[in-house]
Amino acid sequence: MTDFDLVTLGAGSGGIAAARRAALHGAKVAIVEGRRVGGTCVLRGCVPKKLLVYAAQHADDLAEARGYGWELGPTPTFSMARWQQAKAAETARLEGVYRQLLAASGVELIEGWAHLQPGRDGAPHAVRVGERRLTARHVIVATGSRPSGDTLPGIELCASSDDLLDLAELPASAAFIGGGYIAVEFASLFARLGVPVCLYFRDSLPLRGFDPMLRAAAAAALQAAGVELHPGVVPQRVMKGDGTLLLAFGDDRVREFPWVLNATGRKPNAAGLGLACDGRGAIPVDDRLQTEVPGVYAIGDVTARKPLTPVAIAEGRAVADMLFAGSDRTVDLRRVASATFMLPPIGTVGPTEPEALAAGHDLKVYETDFRPMRSAFVGSDARSRMKLLVDAHDDTVLAVHMIGPDAPEIVQSLAVALTAGATKADFDRTIAVHPTAAEEFVLMREPMRTVKASSGGPATG
Repeated sequence: MTDFDLVTLGAGSGGIAAARRAALHGAKVAIVEGRRVGGTCVLRGCVPKKLLVYAAQHADDLAEARGYGWELGPTPTFSMARWQQAKAAETARLEGVYRQLLAASGVELIEGWAHLQPGRDGAPHAVRVGERRLTARHVIVATGSRPSGDTLPGIELCASSDDLLDLAELPASAAFIGGGYIAVEFASLFARLGVPVCLYFRDSLPLRGFDPMLRAAAAAALQAAGVELHPGVVPQRVMKGDGTLLLAFGDDRVREFPWVLNATGRKPNAAGLGLACDGRGAIPVDDRLQTEVPGVYAIGDVTARKPLTPVAIAEGRAVADMLFAGSDRTVDLRRVASATFMLPPIGTVGPTEPEALAAGHDLKVYETDFRPMRSAFVGSDARSRMKLLVDAHDDTVLAVHMIGPDAPEIVQSLAVALTAGATKADFDRTIAVHPTAAEEFVLMREPMRTVKASSGGPATG
């Protein structure tokens, strides 16, 4: 006999989804959380970040308003303190919603830090929370990730993305260390809120792992917003100054900033769980999300498979269905749409062009580059870029990449088509909605180039 059929470690999006689905199937479930209920996405990531995106986007709206006939009064100003107050109220509301959902599902919420003692040789798993010891038939580890804190000497002195979203006052200027989506998003937002930003990153372009077209376009958009890019340059050390931080570089240069963001990545929260970890500090799992220990599963960021909130939710539900409803469904990560909420935003689904070639696909590559109607009307040079990767042999659309207004919304819809196996012919016979930006995806008739996988270069251009 055990206390619970399932104990879930972590009350973030994935853990809550797993716990509620298991309870729906009749399982007796507990969920353990040492911080606030809701997890990184709801409280310290996706949701508050998107609220800051909306705030920053008004800077563009106000700049365009006169071109559309609006007479504006005194110069508008942004109050980070007022935004912070509203954000705190919204995240508190959402936390209350999640607590109510767990209670309504019959899931017992146990607040505290969990220590897992995996059962071996058929013994039940044990979870200790303070003085309380729980036993369970199954355990799902959904402990998420945290900002990296050991990437270079002194990096612990820098603020994290958590700290940024808790700011009540914007700094006079800032340096961001890193070139991933966190660095790019917040650099874009800070620039629009009036903060001069220097962005330091190792590669020649930001957003490593994204399609080359998106990377180049993102760099251009950041520069157009006033962000000072430093490709191939990262500090060797961060030091304390007189109320500031000093970034020391290899050429003996030192630059001083009132505020520095550590955007060098995130690490799985896997330490101390008694489970094997890989070289990234993540918990390895099989295609059914089971760890090395039978009956112990891991989902979401702690596995580092695809660190996206909707993936964690899908994985949590899949494990619960497998354990308590006899399902054999696994989560397909081949065509997961994602977004980068810089301004302008990025939407992407499917492989990058180099990835598709490495996988053996001969490609027809369709691209378009244009000024959106909204910005062209007021004389702005802002541009949207779109790209389709099509298998040259069977006409299947392999990937959609876009940077520009509404890119995440457009790509989310097109992800359905890719999941269903749509071909370029399906796109071509779809009648466009005019005038929209999305119509460009069904109006691209001639490939810009064809590329053979064997050569890695264009066959025709």
